Amino acid sequence: MADKGAPASNANKQGAFKDREKPTEIRYANITAGKAVADAVRTSLGPRGMDKMIQGSSGDVTITNDGATILKEMQVLHPIAKMMVELAKAQDVEAGDGTTSVVVIAGSLLNASQKLLSKGIHPTTISDAFQLAADRAVKVLKEMSTPVTLADRETLLKSATTSLNSKVVSQYSSLLAPLSVDAVMKVIDPATATNVDLRDIKIIKKLGGTVEDTELVEGLVLEQKASHYASGMNRVEKAKIGLIQFCISPPKTDMENQVIVSDYSQMDRILREEKQYILDICKKIKKAGCNVLLIQKSILRDAVNDLALHFLAKMKILVVRDIEREDIEFISRTLGCRPIASLDHFVAEHLGSAQLVEEVPMGSSKVVKFTGASSVSKTVSIIVRGSNKLVLEEADRSIHDALCVVRCLVKNRALIAGGGAPETEVSLRLMEYAQSLTGMEAYCVRAFSEAMEVIPYTLAENAGLNPIVVVTELRARHANGEQTAGINVRKGAITNILDENVVQPLLVSTSAIQLASETVRCILKIDDVINAMR
Repeated sequence: MADKGAPASNANKQGAFKDREKPTEIRYANITAGKAVADAVRTSLGPRGMDKMIQGSSGDVTITNDGATILKEMQVLHPIAKMMVELAKAQDVEAGDGTTSVVVIAGSLLNASQKLLSKGIHPTTISDAFQLAADRAVKVLKEMSTPVTLADRETLLKSATTSLNSKVVSQYSSLLAPLSVDAVMKVIDPATATNVDLRDIKIIKKLGGTVEDTELVEGLVLEQKASHYASGMNRVEKAKIGLIQFCISPPKTDMENQVIVSDYSQMDRILREEKQYILDICKKIKKAGCNVLLIQKSILRDAVNDLALHFLAKMKILVVRDIEREDIEFISRTLGCRPIASLDHFVAEHLGSAQLVEEVPMGSSKVVKFTGASSVSKTVSIIVRGSNKLVLEEADRSIHDALCVVRCLVKNRALIAGGGAPETEVSLRLMEYAQSLTGMEAYCVRAFSEAMEVIPYTLAENAGLNPIVVVTELRARHANGEQTAGINVRKGAITNILDENVVQPLLVSTSAIQLASETVRCILKIDDVINAMR
């Protein structure tokens, strides 16, 4: 009997053994997937980083070195790889810049945690120690930061320029940085602002010209062309602007119904009625004092027909058709007009005003510019130009990042040095902090501090320098109390990075460390992957 029972107990042992192995295998698979994503974007970090060419399934090509864009366009299948994509998105929403850095830091922390796991340290211990280290790192960054005021335009410019220096359009940073700073300053009240709504800054992309032709417009720019039917207007001074959401065209029957006309006299009567109906609408619009009319795009029928355009042109009213629904709110705030849904509400009080409305040629097409609007709400438009679609898209992304950097400084008015200086300082301070701890925690915090050196290491590697020599020297300089010593990629040496005007908002670095450690802790806690039924 004993012999018969032996195999069963052995099977149980084997079963238990397999179950114990599975969480380790799952963890290692997850860490490998996360590291693979980090390695994919690692070469694009810093001013000497490489660009990626992303080819879509439809044949569309995107050239960029923006971490969030690369990961968003990348096709990833593993759930942990998708978490890394979400991490970059979270950093993009929170800070707008540092999307590559956050993924690289997360990859380095995953690598550190893999080594700790292989030494038999429990995932929960690693997770708790990483949280402790992240909190300490944020504290160190705040201590080494410099307060900044929004009145200090020079500092804001340095910060925006640093962000643009790692982009494809870095040679235009001297133009795009002041433009981004001015755009943000014009839409906020520097004395009271604690955040910036980037929806107040409208970016219009127009193919043609070069990035140097990019301009900031204090007012509104519409991509739609003005109507030139019956030699319509293309310039109006002291404009009274109406924004309508109803149609200036004869009403139609429902889908299922139809009108049968049996003789020509009835046909003539219908045409006369239609003409009179449209003329009455146009007269009411003119009576309210409107001389610029913006018409929202209609799905069910033509928002405006040729006859209506003819009448409006005769009444010297400039017409812009096909205004998109999502632009209505921005137009209303910029011009101080209210969207008018029915003709009964078309009165002078609902009209906006502007000093000048004119149609100007822009590349191969035209745009309508509204300047001198009397609205109290602050909005601006940026017209981005580029010689081809790829440059245009990248210029748009670069301006967005620069705007986000200035927004970071509005939210959290503090700056720190760039060029790998903050990460090296954090690494050094955490190493000192680990000396004061005991047990497994000390071991994990030390691993976290070593992982932070991935940023200066990668910056040096991408700049063609010897990363080991550079990081060793950088560590020695920081140990001697040079907090702002960083990697100067232009000179290929370590210098005081503030002399090179390489600065970044505190929020970019603190949110990168917090979000990366949060994601890594989340990954470490996963010990099984279960497929749902649906």
